[in-house]
Amino acid sequence: MQKIISYPISVIYYLCFGLCLAVFHPIQWICLNLFGYQAHKKSVDYLNFFLLKCTNLVGTTYTVKGVDTIPTGVPIIFVANHQSMYDIVAMIWYFRRFHCKFVSKKELGSGIPSVSFNLRHGGSVLIDRKDPKQAIPVIKGLSEYIEKNKRSAVIFPEGTRSKTGKPKEFAQSGLKILCKYAPSAYVVPVSINNSWKMVRFGMFPVGLGNHLTFTVHKAMAVKDHDFVELMKLTEEAVKEGINEYKQV
Repeated sequence: MQKIISYPISVIYYLCFGLCLAVFHPIQWICLNLFGYQAHKKSVDYLNFFLLKCTNLVGTTYTVKGVDTIPTGVPIIFVANHQSMYDIVAMIWYFRRFHCKFVSKKELGSGIPSVSFNLRHGGSVLIDRKDPKQAIPVIKGLSEYIEKNKRSAVIFPEGTRSKTGKPKEFAQSGLKILCKYAPSAYVVPVSINNSWKMVRFGMFPVGLGNHLTFTVHKAMAVKDHDFVELMKLTEEAVKEGINEYKQV
């Protein structure tokens, strides 16, 4: 029944969502080229604010816990499970003070209004999943960027989103590079719940009435742990906060 009801609502939702992307694309260009990074960053923040408001049309609500525990004035590496594109929209807005930069697949770097522009020009990096060697210097560059500018990188170690909410095995390589070249960073595990329900039917129609939660766990200084221990603690923290993992 929900799927049937969602069809007409989803049409309205995607019209509003697409309008936001179309409107903010030239705004981003103007902000970046005339006023620089900070103005562009503000335009991206408010783009994602309006995208979140669009999701309210399909009954989506959000709870974000623990943001105040995140260290400030230091590089941050957010490590989260991945359930849908709505993970990214919410993190950009709710964690906006940390200037989130993403490790994204190269296909997203073209063809999507606003999104592709931000990925290419906002500090995030694009990798070719078919060429693991190419990813190493790219992620190294992101590490050095957050180390120098005291900003944050977001990495989803599962590699691809979970379609059922159950977390997949975490890969170590991306996080290992980030930690190696951003030695003053803090790793912050984040558990995301119910984002997958937004796309339970695929991209269309949108799942209705979902409550998305983002739980920030204790930050861990990279310099205080060897990588094996840090990876283990991070993965455990993320997974323990995922509803579907606790139900297994």
